[in-house]
Amino acid sequence: MNQPFLYHPQTQDGLVREGDKLTIRLFAEQDKFESIKLRHEPDNEEYLVELSKVGTKGQLDIWQAALPLSADKDVTYYVFKALTATGQYWLDARGTHSRMPGREYHFKYNRADQPPSWVAEQVFYQIFPDRFCNGDPSIGVETGEYQYPNRNRESVKKQWGEPVGNHGSSGAVEFYGGDLAGIESKLDYLQDLGITTLYLNPIFTSYSNHKYDTVDYYSIDPKFGTNQQFAELADNLHQRGMKVVLDAVLNHTSVAHPWFDVLEASNGAYTSADSPYRDYYFFNGDSKQYVGWKGIDTLPVLNFHNEEVRDHIYRSKDSVIKHWLKPPYNIDGWRFDVIHMLGEGEGAANNAHYVRAFRESMKSVNPDSYMLGEHFFEATQWLQGDQEDGAMNYYGFAHPLRALLAGKDIAFDPINIDCHEFLSWLQEASAKVPWSNQLSQLNQLDSHDTERFITTLAGNDNRLAIALQLLMTYVGTPCLYYGVEVGLEGTHDPDNRRCFPWERVETSSWLPYCKQLISLRKASKALQRGSFVPLYVDEFSLVFARQLDDEVVISGFNLGTDAVQFSLPVWKLGLESARFECASTGSKSESIDGVLDVTIAAEGSLLLTH
Repeated sequence: MNQPFLYHPQTQDGLVREGDKLTIRLFAEQDKFESIKLRHEPDNEEYLVELSKVGTKGQLDIWQAALPLSADKDVTYYVFKALTATGQYWLDARGTHSRMPGREYHFKYNRADQPPSWVAEQVFYQIFPDRFCNGDPSIGVETGEYQYPNRNRESVKKQWGEPVGNHGSSGAVEFYGGDLAGIESKLDYLQDLGITTLYLNPIFTSYSNHKYDTVDYYSIDPKFGTNQQFAELADNLHQRGMKVVLDAVLNHTSVAHPWFDVLEASNGAYTSADSPYRDYYFFNGDSKQYVGWKGIDTLPVLNFHNEEVRDHIYRSKDSVIKHWLKPPYNIDGWRFDVIHMLGEGEGAANNAHYVRAFRESMKSVNPDSYMLGEHFFEATQWLQGDQEDGAMNYYGFAHPLRALLAGKDIAFDPINIDCHEFLSWLQEASAKVPWSNQLSQLNQLDSHDTERFITTLAGNDNRLAIALQLLMTYVGTPCLYYGVEVGLEGTHDPDNRRCFPWERVETSSWLPYCKQLISLRKASKALQRGSFVPLYVDEFSLVFARQLDDEVVISGFNLGTDAVQFSLPVWKLGLESARFECASTGSKSESIDGVLDVTIAAEGSLLLTH
């Protein structure tokens, strides 16, 4: 059904806070509506505020109202009711509808908790340290140097670039020698690529290569380097204007952690039922049966009902969370592993309480630190502002992108969606979250937990190019998993953790393409913070705009086997006669009477700036 155009940017173009009020602006197709009302629920009862026409912008009327922030709750919810002579339309965070929407899709503004403003400006780069670069061969793990706890597997030293084993054999105990010195040696490369923030997989002492089984939360693994080396690396990054986020694995520890002590080197929880650490974990009475994360016996789950666990992890002055946020390290944020699972036992009892407590712990040391959660599925309840700043956006970006471009869901079962469904998925996922948290979502094509996207696409370069463009132009903060910029392949974990092929840097065509996209992202406030306005969608194509103030970037793609031509209604952006430039070729085009004619090649993309 054709619906009149209504749009409310949640950026500074449409929302300005002044004390306890928001000045709200809405843009509507000209002369279509007799009145528009802003509906909100300050005390869980409906109130309607009349908007007034305050001007025009091209073919759009500008409507405005003052909205008092809810005093009874941190999050203010609101939607718009637009009346014509014969009917009504409702505008929520997904778009325009013929009936009143459910509350989960209302616009949301959290007056108390906002993510750090710097996050939206970043381009992240995820590094799996053992596989990125070997800078100091003298500290590498040797074959047989130690045995992995609870497994009859000795460490294996491998040569850089050798094939990765699987988890059933030596996958977790293969070491290639990547370290902090290697990361430091590649900072010029990363800066030249355009990276501004490093996200490092765990770097604390552990007997595995992935280090999601911590033995000591206060020491850098000696095979990566020293605490002093990390302090120097963090300082180097900060002097370059870059930032660093570390991985916190606080739901469980290694069985070799002194608190648990399966090696029986001290009076740990496993060694004795009378151990002072016994209640740090979950045991079946006085037996040695305990709860492991997802039943894995090498990952005993921490009991946050225990006061001393709370003190060690987040409450005390030198708790794990606070320690690394302070000098001499001054990290800029934490990415919390399986944060939705931690709590007071199986079932993650009181999870929200502890996630909020983690946030308070972080912000008490550095109010501008970034709290990032790992969630493979929908994370709406953690993203209302009072818990996480952002999540690894599998549900709202990686899942729909994989479904559209590769025809696979997260379990790699077949799925078929077209661009209509893709757009609907994006809008539904984002609409449930306040705008500032949408901007702080971490968008990735792949990670250490997923198959490499180029492998999922069976090497389809055209679709990878489209995916990378979407990564850099969609709402949220982009993150490259190391090696994507040189086309590094890899199937499921642990094959997705191959060594970085440094020999490809001089020859890969992906590197200049990624540099170009990153450069545009970093130069564009519209791409960092701008509103998202769909301009065209059909079965095989989608084009949208990112807009902030007078800056506009148009991004789109065509998955069809033939080139397509269509007219974009840029009047929806308040533009009439406007000149656009192609980001890749520099060619110019101009809209006439608010319409821009464009062509997109078969399985190709469109990227225009204004």
